[in-house]
Amino acid sequence: MAKQKPHINVIFVGHVDHGKSTTVGRMFFDSGAVDEQTMRKLKEKAQELGKAGFEFAFVMDNLKEEQQRGVTIDLSYKKLLTQKYEITVIDAPGHKDFVKNMITGSSQADCAYLVVAAAEGAMAQTKEHMWLCKTLGVEQMVVLVNKMDTVKYDQAKFNEVKEQLTKLLGSAGYKDVPFIPIAAYHGDNVVKKSTNMPWYTGPTLLEMMDLLKQPNRPTNLPLRLPIQDVYNITGIGTVPVGRIETGTMSVNDKIIIVPAREGKGIQGEVKTIEMHHETVPKAEAGDNVGFNVRGIAKKDITRGDVLGHINNPPTVVSEFTARIVVLNHPTVLTVGYTPVFHIHTNQVACQITAIKQKLDPATGQVIQENPDFLKNGDAAVVTVKPTKALVIEKNADIARMSKFSIRDAGSTVAAGMCIDYVKKAL
Repeated sequence: MAKQKPHINVIFVGHVDHGKSTTVGRMFFDSGAVDEQTMRKLKEKAQELGKAGFEFAFVMDNLKEEQQRGVTIDLSYKKLLTQKYEITVIDAPGHKDFVKNMITGSSQADCAYLVVAAAEGAMAQTKEHMWLCKTLGVEQMVVLVNKMDTVKYDQAKFNEVKEQLTKLLGSAGYKDVPFIPIAAYHGDNVVKKSTNMPWYTGPTLLEMMDLLKQPNRPTNLPLRLPIQDVYNITGIGTVPVGRIETGTMSVNDKIIIVPAREGKGIQGEVKTIEMHHETVPKAEAGDNVGFNVRGIAKKDITRGDVLGHINNPPTVVSEFTARIVVLNHPTVLTVGYTPVFHIHTNQVACQITAIKQKLDPATGQVIQENPDFLKNGDAAVVTVKPTKALVIEKNADIARMSKFSIRDAGSTVAAGMCIDYVKKAL
């Protein structure tokens, strides 16, 4: 089936309880993607569970169940057709325990809608999610100031939150960010223009979708597809799922997945490719796909492995040089520190073996050679040794495969990108 509209991935992020799922659910309901009857059932279900008012949030959760049965593409994705785009909506968990899922989501997104409750403004996760989006290459950001009904649709309150966030976003390098005042539960400015906020004349959340810039799809780069999950489907065989970061993949392509279970990579052939439960002959950068491979068993590969063409396999490294920014470390970061690096869909403990240079975060100029330690706000060039085989590319070669975040004890400590590596012999 030919693709009618350009495809774009949009993630909804923000602090826990600021109304992300409700916003997404309301958008699907008001745009007709979820019908009245389904909504009525969800409302009853929410009341039964003592969660009255959560019916819109249940839209995504309910769909997760339905999609899990279909099992093609991972869990909280849902297709939305607008006038201009075919959008894959990714609903990310806000709770800090689930940040790793949010990281996987952001690394796949072209645009983020940051949901902020009007009464509370920017909270801890608001800031963390914003920095992660930036580090993981999400270039477009839209802020939804939600729960405007709780502040009586007050324009002054909206402006206050807008001012606070504009400063924050500016510090991460986001400029000219659109702000939309919404009350997701009541549907104000989600799909329909709000009569409660005549002072706001900009686009609704849904209209904003069509104003997003079409992302540049790096189809001219080598094929790189980080594996997100692997299923074994009766009658079909091994079905890995993931998002193509760069390049294109077609049926009958000869591929290699590295490092794979044995660490030496494993070769196979693409038999079929599926997107949103539809079989397609070819998929390209930006597409979330499930695909069936000949010659590879489920046990051979795992989440975090990366697929490429046989003639241009992904790079497996034994160590790499990275530029990092320390965002939130309780003390100081020194040589020997071994936190978990989240790189595309992989999570690997890596040791910082050298701190080569401290940089000015704003300009990138070297401030100090071989510093003893790094603290919050510092930028630096470090040498990193992964505890097991790992695929990463140089930012100059394949930017989308070079970025990572560093997490420790439940929070994001630092973020960065690979600028050089030592290749590991397979």
